[in-house]
Amino acid sequence: MISRRTMIAGSFATIATVYTSSPETCGANLSNSKTRKFTIDLRGSSIGLQGDQRQMIDLAAKHGFESVGADAWFMGGLSDEEISKLKSDVADKGLVWGSAGLPVEFRKDEAKFREDLSGLAKRAAALQKVGVTRMGTWIIPCHDELTYVQNFKQHATRLRECAKILKDNGLRFGLEYVGPQTLRISKRFPFLHTMKETRELNAEIGVDNMGLIMDSWHWYTAGETAADLATLTNQEIVACDLNDAPKDKTVNEQMDLERELPMATGVIDLKTFLEGLVAAGYDGPVRAEPFNQTVNEMENDEACKATQVAIESAFDLVGG
Repeated sequence: MISRRTMIAGSFATIATVYTSSPETCGANLSNSKTRKFTIDLRGSSIGLQGDQRQMIDLAAKHGFESVGADAWFMGGLSDEEISKLKSDVADKGLVWGSAGLPVEFRKDEAKFREDLSGLAKRAAALQKVGVTRMGTWIIPCHDELTYVQNFKQHATRLRECAKILKDNGLRFGLEYVGPQTLRISKRFPFLHTMKETRELNAEIGVDNMGLIMDSWHWYTAGETAADLATLTNQEIVACDLNDAPKDKTVNEQMDLERELPMATGVIDLKTFLEGLVAAGYDGPVRAEPFNQTVNEMENDEACKATQVAIESAFDLVGG
């Protein structure tokens, strides 16, 4: 899977953040939820887990997650029989699918984009067979060579081609804006970094499976509010990330690879953010994406436990 950490490595120095430990309780039951429809989701790459798709499914079931992220590259290499077994395994373990990442590098040269695009239909078809309905990617908020308009046009052109293939295979396609000012001004030409601008890009793409990947971190660093959340609908939200922020920086000083697990610091108003998801009737995955060195250095089981507890604790803010 293409990693944002890989994409912007070098923009900021590697740092170590302090993980705030959580209570030694875990295990979630979606059927007991009174207010939410969204799921506690495990996306292993976001918390430094080692293992393939099957191992992520096992870890999700073991540690009380309710959904698990899908690996499009992995799925694309499976036979129909293997896909059927994997689909049954997820159901048997009481899980549902979260979201997959876009397996296309659209940010670089045309040759690389075309190469990846040529394999998208096969991977999207495999995801559809296994029961995945959501896919997303992120938008880098700056560029050294392309102006805002040039970058906007390139994104619209390339992502439109992706969106059409995904629609043909029953997949919704969400774009995630990236909010931190420190990243936006790290290159010559700033680019889109807000919900409103991402909606403008989706409108320009013009394919009706487009939506948003929401993230409490980017909502916070983009300076957005409850009023922005109130404009969301379930149909528009494809997937969601839930993160907290370090205490020692103002909002405009926050660095994109220096985050915390949900509820670790209380810097981000997660109650308001989650209330916005509840009001929208959002019914998809909510996963942590802290890019946190302390979490990344944990063993798989320890990282899963800490992440599940952190997300569940945040969900308690809106009734569990």
